[in-house]
Amino acid sequence: MDQLARRLGLRTDPTIFFVSSAIMVVFVLALVIIPGPIGELFAAGRVWIVSNLGWFFILGVNVWLGFLIWVAVSRFGHIRLGGRDARPEFDNLSWFTMLFAGGIGTVLMFWGVAEPITHFSNPPLPGIEAYSREAAEDAISISIYHLGLHTWTIFTLPGLAFAYFIYRYRLPIRVSSVFYPLLRDGIYGPVGKTIDIFAVLGTLFGVAVSLGLGSSQIAAGLSALFGWEDGVTTTVLILAVLTGVAVTSIVAGLDKGVKFLSNLNIGMAIALMFFVLITGSTLFLLRGIIETVGLYFSNLPRLAFWNDMLSNLDPAGEGWGWQGSWTVFYWAWTVTWSPFIGLFVARISKGRTIREFVMGVLLAPSLFTLIWFSIFGWQAMEIDGIGPEARAAIGDAAGQLSAAVGESVPLAMFAFFENFPFVQFIQGFAVIIVAIFFATSSDSASLVIDMLCTGEAKPGPVGQRVFWGVSEGLVAAMLIVLAGDSGITALQEVITVIGLPIFILVFLMIPSIILGLKQEEIEHITFGSRPTVDSFED
Repeated sequence: MDQLARRLGLRTDPTIFFVSSAIMVVFVLALVIIPGPIGELFAAGRVWIVSNLGWFFILGVNVWLGFLIWVAVSRFGHIRLGGRDARPEFDNLSWFTMLFAGGIGTVLMFWGVAEPITHFSNPPLPGIEAYSREAAEDAISISIYHLGLHTWTIFTLPGLAFAYFIYRYRLPIRVSSVFYPLLRDGIYGPVGKTIDIFAVLGTLFGVAVSLGLGSSQIAAGLSALFGWEDGVTTTVLILAVLTGVAVTSIVAGLDKGVKFLSNLNIGMAIALMFFVLITGSTLFLLRGIIETVGLYFSNLPRLAFWNDMLSNLDPAGEGWGWQGSWTVFYWAWTVTWSPFIGLFVARISKGRTIREFVMGVLLAPSLFTLIWFSIFGWQAMEIDGIGPEARAAIGDAAGQLSAAVGESVPLAMFAFFENFPFVQFIQGFAVIIVAIFFATSSDSASLVIDMLCTGEAKPGPVGQRVFWGVSEGLVAAMLIVLAGDSGITALQEVITVIGLPIFILVFLMIPSIILGLKQEEIEHITFGSRPTVDSFED
């Protein structure tokens, strides 16, 4: 394989690159040749995982959050990621802005209206009446639970592991490097390469799911704007065009341009949020932001450990309850992104202490998420009518938004904007935001996947990154074509199955970090130095 890599002009670890590529190609071919059995296989895999291991996902993320809080406040919190003399490359404001850009833009655009409205009209918690004030409060709390502290926990743990082992031990930029205290030189052997192959495939499929969701939302937006058919063909065409844009960016090497677009995109998203705040029910929303803080933290212990276990007692149920389609899907999807976002977060956080890193990465994006959902979620539910009195007062308008979301989740944001001034302009503005998030995410993900193969910070040959950019779009397109009108369900099934081995890998990062920190303490006390890879030798 080494000779083949050289003949092709590649600069990568041939085993990781070719095995990952081969598995991806086989998967795509299988989707084309035998879509039915493949779909049934992933559907059955998802049912088994969420029915038997849903509790593991719920417990796992809580354990990770507890570990991160412990390590931040412990005696290890002062350790600098990069050495005692390292200092942050970016000021706090730039750092927080890039954290937002790295992980949540597309997700907030897709779910900002859809999730609160869905839980508002179909309350998941028992004993809550739809469209009631209690349903509204729970809808906001659940939405922020899914995309607040716990989501950023899934990004922060791998990010901390990357930053600690890559910068302090000077190991290759690969997921396997995180397990050096456990595997020693085994990170360069079959076990380490297997870990890296899983990481590459997990990232590839996680990004493909996001691209699929983003394309479906753009298709819904264009349908609302121009009346175009919102179907599989339109979604795949949009996916092809935007993948082409991302690949063009890779070929042209538009690093500064992509950075400019990312910053512009963040500004546009914030402008959209302020537009809703100012032209919507401003006083109601301002009060809602404050109240949401209390709702979130008062409900967090209950939501964080809620297992939906009583649903298993229902003989007519599906066997996994509401959380199988929501929380478990979120955690499985998010963890496939964790090598991508974790590496990005580690890159921009060199020079910060462990305490600064954990608190900053957990709290800053979570606070923005809370504000976003407070504005979009509360405004959406007010439009739909909160409580019987409000619904009676608005008459036929009551429930129209939840009906639109029930018909098409990707259409949620655009149906929401029909209640605001400058409808077509704002809907077009939102389409542009999603499209830019799409293109920049695909470009960045291609670079990160390539880095996971090469183990180096320096970008590989353009052809390598183009291959991964095309692969992301191709996998997303095949999943959409396979599923037809049930595209989101198919994406959930695939990502739940792919997410399980990645979830286990991230869990194993905790003992590895603990061993690394303990060895650091021994080295400092004994020799007054920081650890190296030789520190773990017998």
